[in-house]
Amino acid sequence: MPPRSERTPVVAVVALGANLGDRAATLAAAAEDLRALPLVDEVRVSDAISTVAIRPEGPDPDAPAYLNAVALVTTRLAPSVLLSYLHAIEDRHGRVRREHWGDRTLDLDLIAYGDVVSTDPALTLPHPRAAERDFVLAPWLSLDPDAELVGRGRVDALLERLRGDR
Repeated sequence: MPPRSERTPVVAVVALGANLGDRAATLAAAAEDLRALPLVDEVRVSDAISTVAIRPEGPDPDAPAYLNAVALVTTRLAPSVLLSYLHAIEDRHGRVRREHWGDRTLDLDLIAYGDVVSTDPALTLPHPRAAERDFVLAPWLSLDPDAELVGRGRVDALLERLRGDR
């Protein structure tokens, strides 16, 4: 395998979300943090959308609303290295991991990394619930009308199916 700096750039899909604090400022700062990463050539970020918080039992309209966006990150970082940087960015923005699917200052999920498929519990790609999340699919589609989620199909078709199930 060639050294990372010689790798062909890959487009990674990163979902950004926040429902505590100054959500818009946090997402903007996180986007700048992504741009500052080594071996990142380009970062394109969707407009943010406001969504209801999702808990394991379903939507929670009583919880603070989320602000969500998607970034397309062109990078030569390996997926596991990118994930570690995402966790470090979350930590810098005060992310506390107390409760699964709990409120948070910042959530960065690696949704897809090119056409890589991984079943490793430490890094499952594509993200196992991406096809079920309007707040991931809609912003992603706004950046890339031809987007595909590996193993699941075109993002526009997934979004249409998801919205038709409501």
